[in-house]
This record gives sequence, structure tokens and C-alpha cells, in this order.
Amino acid sequence: MGIMTVRLPHSVHEQIKKLCISEGVSMNQFLVIAAAEKISSLMTVDFLKSEAALADQADFEAVLRAVPASDKIPDTDRIIA
Repeated sequence: MGIMTVRLPHSVHEQIKKLCISEGVSMNQFLVIAAAEKISSLMTVDFLKSEAALADQADFEAVLRAVPASDKIPDTDRIIA
């Protein structure tokens, strides 16, 4: 495991401290989870961009044409306002 010293503005430090108390976790655990979530988010964006670059419009349209036409919207797809 690595050790890192981080300088935080006082206001950020206080917010983290309050959140840790309310969540019942240590500041270390909170920051590890926050860093892991940010890494995951950035990696997901990169993955989706790389997958999108491989996409083929003709293949997409072929899949859409294979879906049967229907005027009936399933109840599970309805948005109830």
C-alpha cells in the first residue's frame, strides 16, 4: 500500500470529516472509496469512447430494422406522470 499526503482546503476537510462521522467511516476509507469511484468513472468513459469508435452505423440500423413494428407500448415502458 502507498502513503500519500494530501493538502486540502479547510472547508473541504471539514465537509469530509462531517460526512465520515455521518457515514461511520474513517477519513482514509472515505478518500480511498472516493478515489476508486473517480477512477472507475474515468475508466468507464474511456471504455465507452473506445467502444463507440468501433461502432458501425449500418450494423446499428440493421438491428433496428429487425425489431418488429408495434403501435402498442408495453405497460413496463410507460412513463406515469
